[in-house]
Amino acid sequence: MKQARRPFPKPLRSGQIWKMRDSNLQVELVGKMLVHYKLVRPEIKRTPTSISGIKVVEKFLADNKAVLVHE
Repeated sequence: MKQARRPFPKPLRSGQIWKMRDSNLQVELVGKMLVHYKLVRPEIKRTPTSISGIKVVEKFLADNKAVLVHE
């Protein structure tokens, strides 16, 4: 039996910070289809900006049970 996926609770917006168990995801810029973000971990000094599709980032946040810290 397949479980129905709930829609993502909040839309991604520029400036959001999502907290996960071992890292934070900072949303830099949200476009029509892509998101520029930084995946910040405490042990890493410099974090590169990454680019992914909006649906991919939303699925990643849902799978890692991310909590919105700053909007």
